[in-house]
Amino acid sequence: MSIITEAFADYRECRDEYTRVLHAQYERAAEACRDALLNERGRRAGIEPITLFMGNRTRAYAYASEELVEYWRERPRLTFAMFERQWQSARDEQWAEAS
Repeated sequence: MSIITEAFADYRECRDEYTRVLHAQYERAAEACRDALLNERGRRAGIEPITLFMGNRTRAYAYASEELVEYWRERPRLTFAMFERQWQSARDEQWAEAS
């Protein structure tokens, strides 16, 4: 397998795992907030609630309900960049243990 092919496969694996984590985050928050994830501005703008869990913090907080903001105080949003660092660290540890 070429280096680039392996890198793309690793990236896809990381994205797939993040997608599962993202949806789990969303489901837990929706349950805890009783599906009140958007503020009035977000509802008027037709924002999809799950998109608050993706992308940048400013947009997420601009449209998040008070309940969701409070939820994030206790359980911070996990961005892809944060997840990717954790995922890579875990892979590096596995690789180090195997060698």
